[in-house]
Amino acid sequence: MDAGSKAAELIRRGRSIWALTGAGVSTASGIPDFRGPGGLWENVDAERVSSIEGLQEEPEAFYRFWLWRFEVMRQAAPNPIHTLLAELESAGMLSGVITQNIDGLHRAAGSRNVLEVHGHVRSGSCLGCGRSRPYDWITDQVEAAGVARCGCGGLVKPDVVLFGEGLGATFDEAHRSAGGADVLLVMGTSLMVWPVAGLVPLAVSRGAALIIANAQPTSYDHLADVVLKGDLIEICRELRVCLVEDE
Repeated sequence: MDAGSKAAELIRRGRSIWALTGAGVSTASGIPDFRGPGGLWENVDAERVSSIEGLQEEPEAFYRFWLWRFEVMRQAAPNPIHTLLAELESAGMLSGVITQNIDGLHRAAGSRNVLEVHGHVRSGSCLGCGRSRPYDWITDQVEAAGVARCGCGGLVKPDVVLFGEGLGATFDEAHRSAGGADVLLVMGTSLMVWPVAGLVPLAVSRGAALIIANAQPTSYDHLADVVLKGDLIEICRELRVCLVEDE
């Protein structure tokens, strides 16, 4: 049995199957990752432009750095990886998706149970009064004044997790879900970012089968029941044949 068929068999037999996705899923939609060559943090001080302190101390620089990047994400379309995961959920073969990505493409593809542990770009919240504002409101404010301030005077932070912030209740739910999974399908992540990377050994320690699909090796490949290395689009096409078209 080849690796793709073995992965499909594990998914078929699973009862609580969760996908854990990272930047490699989104790069196929034209969204650069953060850390790689040509990534979003190349040639910048990531701690400044992506931290809560940076927003508070240099808000103009923060918004200037992020808004065009958010726009790239908002204009991107789901790719076959997102589509496959949505189809598997619709077919009752996937419980949900835990994602590190903030672009919202899993939801756009039709996935319903999506845990966005690093937040999303659909809205923002005032650091003063907590009022929620839609993304377009933030854009309008920045274009007019260079920053996005609420009527109370507080800065409106996009609803993404910045350096210096905790992950909150969504990660707690992801922790419970991964801990209760009997299959964890990891796709497009180097598993270098904590605490999300810790979901992998957690799931394995509680008996989950582990499938890792990534272009490059990860530090948890040795724990995996199946490692699918290569182009994620091609991997998903093979899985789709086994899991969807054969249904």
